Amino acid sequence: MSYLTPSLPESDITMEGEHPAVTNFRNYIRINTVQPRPDYASCTKFLKKQAEDLGADFQVVECVSGKPIVLMSLQGEDPSLPSLLLNSHTDVVPVYPEYWKYDPFSAYKDEKGDIYGRGTQDMKCVGIQYLEALKCLKKEGLKLLRNVHLSFVPDEEIGGVDGMAQFVKTEVFKKLKVGFALDEGYANPTEKFTVFYGERAPWWVFVRCPGQPGHGSQFISNSAGEKLRKVINSFLNFRDQEQQKLKEHQDLHLGDVITLNLTMLQGGVQFNVVPPELSVGFDIRIPPTQDLGKLEEMIKKWIKEVGEDVTYEFQKKDMCQKLTVAEDGKNPWWDAFSQACKVDLTSRHLGFPP
Repeated sequence: MSYLTPSLPESDITMEGEHPAVTNFRNYIRINTVQPRPDYASCTKFLKKQAEDLGADFQVVECVSGKPIVLMSLQGEDPSLPSLLLNSHTDVVPVYPEYWKYDPFSAYKDEKGDIYGRGTQDMKCVGIQYLEALKCLKKEGLKLLRNVHLSFVPDEEIGGVDGMAQFVKTEVFKKLKVGFALDEGYANPTEKFTVFYGERAPWWVFVRCPGQPGHGSQFISNSAGEKLRKVINSFLNFRDQEQQKLKEHQDLHLGDVITLNLTMLQGGVQFNVVPPELSVGFDIRIPPTQDLGKLEEMIKKWIKEVGEDVTYEFQKKDMCQKLTVAEDGKNPWWDAFSQACKVDLTSRHLGFPP
C-alpha cells in the first residue's frame, strides 16, 4: 500500500485557490444522476468536455436507449498490445436530503476542504481521479505503450443490466482488447488508497409471504405478518452473527464477512385490513471465500421452516468469485502496479491535488 500527498505548484491553483481537478470533481457531483431518473444527458455533455481537455477519442454507445456508455481512448505506441480499461459508473443511489447537512448535489466544500455530495465516494471521485491522473501524465510528456480506455457506465447502482452487462457483449467492447481493468473499491477515510483484488458477490433476495387475510380487529391465524416476522428474524439473526464475528476478530475486515441488510418492505392496503401477502427484500454481500451453495441452502432452510407457501426469488445473484492474483512475480499486471507504488516519488512532482 502506498500513498502520496505532494504539494501543488502555483500554476495549478485557480484564482479561487482551488485546484482545477477539485473544481472538475465538484462540477461532476452537481450533475444529478440519482436513480431512478439519472440525468445522463448532462453527464455525457460534461464527460465530452473532459475528453476534449484530455485529448482523448470520445464515443458514446447506447446498448439500451437513454442509457449511454461513455468511452474515452488514448492511443498507445503499440495498439496491438492488450489495453488497460479504467472503469467507473455515472449513476448514484437515491438520497434523503432532509438527513444531509448540505444539499447533496451542491458539492459544498467546508472550511476544512471536505466536500459533501452524493457520489463523492461511490464513485465519481474515481472517475475524476482517472481523468486528472492521465492529464498530469500527458502534461509531463509520458508516452503510453498500450492503449488506455476509460469507460463511464450507467445503471451500476441497479445491477448494471442495461449498462456494462450489455456493453461487454458488443463488438465495440471486444475491439478494445482489454487485458486488465481497474474499477471501484471501498473508500479509505485516511490518506491511503486501499488496493482491492476481489469483490463480494451481491445477492438481492425478495421473499413473499402469503397468508390468511381478514379484519384487523381479529386474531387471524396463519397471517402473512406472522410469517414475515419469522423470515426477518432468521435473516437478521444471521446478520448479527456476522457482525459479531467482525467485532471479535481484529484480523477481519468488512470484506471478509457477509453483510446483510433489510432494504425493502411491501404490502398492506390500510390499517384495519390483514393483507393476503407481505414481502421483504434483503441485500446480501458475500466474500469470495464463502461457499455460495451452502449459503443458498441455508436461505432455503429458513424459508421452508416458515411455510411451504413462502417463496423467494433473486433480483440479483452474482456467482463470480474470481480473485486477481496479487503476488509479485505471478501476474505481470500486478507487478507493474506494485512496482509503481514502491517507487519513491517524493522528489518528483506529479501535480495531483492533496
